[in-house]
Amino acid sequence: MSRKLYLISYGCQMNEYDSAKMADVLAASHGYQRTDNPDEADLLLLNTCSVREKAQEKVFSELGRWKEWKQAAPGRVIGVGGCVAAQEGQAITERQPLVDIVFGPQTLHRLPVLLDQVRATRRPAVDVSFPEIEKFDCLPEPRAQGPTAFVSIMEGCSKYCTFCVVPYTRGEEVSRPLDSVLTEIAQLAEQGVREVTLLGQNVNAYRGAMGARGETCDLALLIAYVARIPGIERIRYTTSHPAEFTDALIEAFAQEPKLASYLHLPVQSGSDRILGMMKRGYTRAQYLEKVRRVRAARPDISLSTDFIVGFPTETDDDFMRTMDLIAEAGFDCAFSFIYSPRPGTPAANLRDSVPLEEKQRRLEILQARIRALDGAFKRALVGTTQRVLVERPARRAGQIAGRTSTNRWVNFEGPASLIGRFVDVEITEALNNSLRGRLVQPAEMAA
Repeated sequence: MSRKLYLISYGCQMNEYDSAKMADVLAASHGYQRTDNPDEADLLLLNTCSVREKAQEKVFSELGRWKEWKQAAPGRVIGVGGCVAAQEGQAITERQPLVDIVFGPQTLHRLPVLLDQVRATRRPAVDVSFPEIEKFDCLPEPRAQGPTAFVSIMEGCSKYCTFCVVPYTRGEEVSRPLDSVLTEIAQLAEQGVREVTLLGQNVNAYRGAMGARGETCDLALLIAYVARIPGIERIRYTTSHPAEFTDALIEAFAQEPKLASYLHLPVQSGSDRILGMMKRGYTRAQYLEKVRRVRAARPDISLSTDFIVGFPTETDDDFMRTMDLIAEAGFDCAFSFIYSPRPGTPAANLRDSVPLEEKQRRLEILQARIRALDGAFKRALVGTTQRVLVERPARRAGQIAGRTSTNRWVNFEGPASLIGRFVDVEITEALNNSLRGRLVQPAEMAA
């Protein structure tokens, strides 16, 4: 009987990438196959994220629901990985004895050894160390799961924004060597991947070793190399830090047609006072100047960002500066959250002076404005023809779905045989969460 793995992942695209690698590692070492049914699994893993409020409590709440599965089959092994695991370490097994394995983002490649250790000793195994880039040298060859793929090019962050826990849970910035990244992408392209998203907590801090003379490759140069890989037709990257959004990256939008017309550039606040308290390393004016230049390089770009609402001491005036920034920058997408203190960060020592009701009010105002801008952006696409990578069947029978270069989902009628291909689609309707379109058939696709 084959071994079954049940895996739940919280959080960002980095966690999605790490979860896929966990499954690959365990498939190669122990023959595990993923299942959506925890009742048939003998290994249950929870890949956690600690960026948002009460992440630890969410983890322990989930583990409480797993208790009955453990009791039903005492031989089952339960593991907790990711950022909460890195932050809490041994304390997880002390608080919840049903947990057998605790591992951090940098030690997921050691899962097979930790699993064997638990089964041999019947005692918990904990490894939340930071062995830098070692994990990428130990992972099995990548397996494509469709025409798109995430590829992690660097780990950690060295910015130490006062609100952020990432440097403490994933360590400081470490970049993969250029050859390692290109080899993984080439292997994925050979398996049918046509679009890659380059991942990093601060992806534009990438400085990968190249050559034998101690040279390094930055993100702009990496994009140029990736664009030359046969089969790769579209490139995305996330998440960027504005302080390191360089001239070369702006120029890449002007020069490289395979670079998608989408940029996620988190600003967090429109108030210089709050940006200073956050230790973001740029001013409002500097951020807007970079936006102006990237729009000049790629006029049709979709600009996405992050906002934290209600940072300690944020006033009505600070918030209105954020709202004014939205108008000036012309964001058409945003991920926005109410500020919550993360344990161990400098901002956690600040008096959280903004009442929750006021935070919620401000968040609703901000999100309503972003929804309106998103709607206007999508409506402007109606009547245009967009190049879409078909990724999957749509929910409606007879339809397929894919994304535009500007990262909008489009549903349209077409055969499933087009999955994995780029097609031209005329946008016919803008909906709340997606677009509808009509396939523009080239002659070679006509029946």
